[in-house]
Amino acid sequence: MKEIILMLTDLLNNVHDFIQFYASNYLNLGLNDKDLHFWIMGIIGIIVFLIVLILSKIISNMPFGITILSFLYTFTFMVVLVFAIEIQQAITNRGNMEFQDAIVGLWGYVVFFLGFVIISAVILTAKMFLNRVLKNGSSKRR
Repeated sequence: MKEIILMLTDLLNNVHDFIQFYASNYLNLGLNDKDLHFWIMGIIGIIVFLIVLILSKIISNMPFGITILSFLYTFTFMVVLVFAIEIQQAITNRGNMEFQDAIVGLWGYVVFFLGFVIISAVILTAKMFLNRVLKNGSSKRR
């Protein structure tokens, strides 16, 4: 995992240097590092926000849409948390920083969520069944 992070860091640094070189030398914008971060992160952020907004509106209209959105938000949080823990292990030399640890941790969340889905499905099915039985029972008495 450490090699992957180093490779991604190197790639990101090269993209950063290219954008800064291109903006300064070809576009003559004269952006310093903070200006570059302001514009690039602002543009990336608003594009991601608009995509998430559109997808959220579509998903929220689906059956169990809020549950789906909650799962996606929590999964995103868990990805950040898992990788933060792995990076922290590398910095402090406590434990091994391994990509497989991150994947197993995320699988833990997915498995527990599937357990939640199964329990919820059983409860909803039981409620529907009871409502149907009670409804049929009360209509026969009349």
